[in-house]
Amino acid sequence: MNLQAFLIIFSSVFLSAVAQLSFKYGVSNIDLTHYSGTAVKIWFLFTSPFVILGLVLYGVGTILWLFALKQVDLSLAYPFVGMSFLFVFAFSVLFLQESFDITRFLGTVVIVIGIAILARA
Repeated sequence: MNLQAFLIIFSSVFLSAVAQLSFKYGVSNIDLTHYSGTAVKIWFLFTSPFVILGLVLYGVGTILWLFALKQVDLSLAYPFVGMSFLFVFAFSVLFLQESFDITRFLGTVVIVIGIAILARA
């Protein structure tokens, strides 16, 4: 895999992980207890600025992913999506103050090791 393809894949996965954090932050700051009706709740969720940001980041990440797939076999590119587990875990602890759990950490490390093995193939 050439460097350009790797950087596109990395950027796509990174943006998708940041989008997930934005989604979580966006929905966590909305109090839906005073509203009845699914449509109203969905409206408030989808009009959250952080949810909208997450959708935009996810969209850009998807466009980058399409460019990556043009250059690299899917079977080589797709395992790199596993990097998102590492990003989401680290960012959740750092930015969302989620608790650090050793079991989750070790599971994430195993995934990253698997990605490294696949990338060398």
